[in-house]
Amino acid sequence: MFKKYSFKKYNKNYPKLFNIERKRLIKILPKNAKIKHIGSTAVPNLGGKGIIDIIISVNKNKINSIKNKLIKFGCEFKEKAGEKDRLFFEKDYKNKEKIRRVHIQLTEHNSKIWKNSIKFRDLLRNNELLTKKYSELKRRAVKLKKQGKDYRKFKEKFIREILKYEII
Repeated sequence: MFKKYSFKKYNKNYPKLFNIERKRLIKILPKNAKIKHIGSTAVPNLGGKGIIDIIISVNKNKINSIKNKLIKFGCEFKEKAGEKDRLFFEKDYKNKEKIRRVHIQLTEHNSKIWKNSIKFRDLLRNNELLTKKYSELKRRAVKLKKQGKDYRKFKEKFIREILKYEII
C-alpha cells in the first residue's frame, strides 16, 4: 500500500520518472496538449510525499474526451479532489513491492490553475530560501495525516502568499 502522508527526501530519479510518464501520456493526448512536471518532485532538494505530480492542459472543448482517455489509460478520476477548473486523477504503479504514485491534473490551456502551478514550481526552483521554508512546512503538514483537503489547506497560506492570488 502507498503511504501517502510521509515525507521523503528529494530523489534525483524524479525527473526520469516524470519523463517515463510523459512519454506514456503523449500517446493518448492531442498534439497541442501541454504536459509539465509540478509539485515537490519537480523541485530539486524540496522533498515531499514522493508523488510525481503532472499537470496537463488541453483545449477547453477536449476536457471531457481527455478525462475519458485518462480513465481508460488506468487513471482513477477523483471527483472530490478536483476543483472548478481542474480535474484530478491518480495512477499507481507497483514495482518490486513498492508503489509509485502519479497525480495528474487536467485543465484548459492558460487557465489560472495552469499558470499558478507553473509559476509556483518555478519560484521554488529559483529560490533556495523559499524551497527550504516550503520543505519545512511540508514536513509539518504530513504529520497531520488527515484528508487531502486538510493537507492542502495547511499549505494554502504559504502558497497564496507566494503567488499573491486567492486559492479557490
